[in-house]
Amino acid sequence: MRRRVFIALLGAAVAAGAADRGAHAQSKVHRVGFLTLDPAEQPSLLSDRLRDLGHLEGANLIVVHRSADGDPQRLGALAEELIRDKPDVLVAGWGTLAPKALKAATAEIPIVFSTVGDPVGAGLIDSLARPGANVTGQSGQAAELKGKQLQLLKEMVPGPHVVGVLLNPDTPYSALSLEQLRVAAARDGTRLELLEARRPDEFSAAKLEALVASGAASLLVVEDPLTGRIRDTVVELALRARLPTLAGPRDYALAGALMSYGADRRDTWRRTAMYVDRILRGASPGDLPVEQPTRFQLVVNLKTAETLGLEVPPSLLARADEVIE
Repeated sequence: MRRRVFIALLGAAVAAGAADRGAHAQSKVHRVGFLTLDPAEQPSLLSDRLRDLGHLEGANLIVVHRSADGDPQRLGALAEELIRDKPDVLVAGWGTLAPKALKAATAEIPIVFSTVGDPVGAGLIDSLARPGANVTGQSGQAAELKGKQLQLLKEMVPGPHVVGVLLNPDTPYSALSLEQLRVAAARDGTRLELLEARRPDEFSAAKLEALVASGAASLLVVEDPLTGRIRDTVVELALRARLPTLAGPRDYALAGALMSYGADRRDTWRRTAMYVDRILRGASPGDLPVEQPTRFQLVVNLKTAETLGLEVPPSLLARADEVIE
């Protein structure tokens, strides 16, 4: 009898211990480091979507955010600072520079990038299907994206199809985008005129005027951290030169560009949070394929169209996800 009682008590103790360990695992507080170059990217972009997956700030989640406030030179030091905090996962904001800084700082802590145009070309991953090492995330590029942007400009701007292209030639994403643009341009007889800028001071009103003099009737902006930083200047000078402008990020249309067409950033952050959740639950980043965008957002600025004397085709307006009036 005593032996049976002892075994029963032992079994109860083991079960209670297992329950305690389960409760401890469920109540574990995860730490996520969030590094951004763009000051407009706030922690709520990530934490709001993680909350939908059961990770609540102040309960079982701590998000530590560091922003370089637009200064790429600060990213390395901020990455090291985040790593000293010993996070479970590191998340990089939009662009290539933040995830590159994180990868240079650690080969062990999982890294999820939110949007990188060409992660293979940037040296962040081995391949989209099998990223390898400790890095994965969301790509900002999709097949025919630049060709679609080119087509939208052609629909919007009547007359000779000469399109100016503003890009930073030093980024892998620009090379990939230009390849897509050249294929699409050759297919429909569009001539491309390039305006290259590696630094903010390499973009100027004089260069834009030279672009117009070469025959460009519209401007397509290839997104990267540089063209993001000079967005307001690009929009202002393009309007002054009466150049209808299209870019990928919605912020361009909000700032006064004629149109934007690119990946839906809300969906991108939702997918990023899902990857963070999977890693926190034990998945290896190297086994999570890098995803390409499947949802896109077309924004049309009617106020800018009116300023430029352009009439937006009803068929294009009907396809817009957002219209700015």
